[in-house]
Amino acid sequence: MSARLVPPVARELPALTELRLEVRAFLAEQVAVGAFVPHVDTWLTRWDRDFTRELGRRGWLGMVIPTGYGGQGRTYLERFVVTEELLVVGAPVAAHWIAERQIGPSLLRYGTEEQKQAFLPGISRGEIVFGIGMSEPDSGSDLASVRTRAERVEGGWRLTGTKVWTSGAHEADAFFALARSAPLDPAHRHDGLSQFIVDLRAPGVTIRPIISMGGEHHFNEVHLDGVLIPDERVLGEVGQGWAQVTSELAYERSGPERVLSTFQLLAAAAQAMDDGRLPTDPGLGRHVARVAALHHMSFAVSTALEQHEEADTAAAVVKVLGTTGEGDIADYVDTLTASGWAIDDELDTLLHAAILQRPGFTLRGGTNEILRGVIARGLGMR
Repeated sequence: MSARLVPPVARELPALTELRLEVRAFLAEQVAVGAFVPHVDTWLTRWDRDFTRELGRRGWLGMVIPTGYGGQGRTYLERFVVTEELLVVGAPVAAHWIAERQIGPSLLRYGTEEQKQAFLPGISRGEIVFGIGMSEPDSGSDLASVRTRAERVEGGWRLTGTKVWTSGAHEADAFFALARSAPLDPAHRHDGLSQFIVDLRAPGVTIRPIISMGGEHHFNEVHLDGVLIPDERVLGEVGQGWAQVTSELAYERSGPERVLSTFQLLAAAAQAMDDGRLPTDPGLGRHVARVAALHHMSFAVSTALEQHEEADTAAAVVKVLGTTGEGDIADYVDTLTASGWAIDDELDTLLHAAILQRPGFTLRGGTNEILRGVIARGLGMR
């Protein structure tokens, strides 16, 4: 077994650079006309369905979905370039992020033909919004301990339980729910789990907001009270939910959003130094270098996904290093501005938002502690 943590760095070919410049020019126009205000952590906190549909019209959603299912039939590397540019400029991408990032690829891998036809074209057009129903109260990164029950009934299943920290559930049309479909066997905790496609407007679904300490609403509790899930909305094979979820997490953990959530803040600080509004500080170079290295690592993971190679361990590495770096940027700029220098409203707004979001960076999608265990297993150390 190779001890390499991350796949080899790949070179960006000219066609990818051309696509990158096309997306960058479009986003610059959007900012110039005031279509959106750049922000931090926009893949979680900034919703704009009109902007999302515009991306769909331009062919920048559903990029890895085949054309037969309404997608673009393009590569993971092309998708990486588009998503990276969206994050770098701080565009409002939360409305499509989960559906485009992991729901689409998971449906392609595990979905039935009917499920693919039902959801993939709408995802590619930016019209169907998805969430993820994994975490539960007292069952966060330890997904094997989920207590949501799936009970077999005539024609389907009834789901009962609570999902928590469900990003965008109040806006979403549906989510993937992980539930226990067979009694827990303590010796084989990962067995007996299944995934279900849940209509979030169905009878028995209650969505309650979780308001952040900054007053924002993007997290939710989702209560499932005997929600009927027809057999045609079981995702993949009954009892194989654990294998499906772990493969899905590679899409969730490896992308540039685990590196660039605070990039707008770093860019604004760099501009303030250049303008003389903040003191020139060598720490800026260290953070720019970290972002550059993480760009190459994340790009390498997308290369592995494009080549249908396993990327779970590499994705965990990128997420641990990337989310730590995102938080360090917030701390760094906070320290700079504490020196008594006057800062403008734009930089202050970005900094305030980054500090409020900082605690979540290393929690969502799996805590650093859990991910270090994933890395250790991937290297054969446990």
